[in-house]
Amino acid sequence: MVIESPFKKFSEGDIPRPWVPATITNPHSGKSTKIWGLIDTGADECALPADYAILLGHNLQAGKPKTVNTGNGITLAYSHTMCIKVNNIELENILIDFMPNLQTCLLGVRNFLSKFVLTVDYPKKRFSLYQK
Repeated sequence: MVIESPFKKFSEGDIPRPWVPATITNPHSGKSTKIWGLIDTGADECALPADYAILLGHNLQAGKPKTVNTGNGITLAYSHTMCIKVNNIELENILIDFMPNLQTCLLGVRNFLSKFVLTVDYPKKRFSLYQK
């Protein structure tokens, strides 16, 4: 399965980036939501803003707490089990960090990108994800 997509920007002043539409589902509650996730090779894990935990039926602070070192400094995150679906590819029961100070949905290396071959063509502003 190959996902090919142009970079996307959400407003006039944005830099085009590798965003991918995805559906995030809580396997315990069945609640889901659609997001735009940023392909982030600098993020170890997938991470979502804390508000998504409540939207998806998780008690934020009932998740496994951990300290995370981000580009904005050290912060606290709460990990919860979720499923991510991109096109027809579903990654089940992976831990996603929910972070109170995060504004962007990040698709990170360990629990998302490690399942794919990622090709990025910055001059053409395109990327592809290939799952073997």
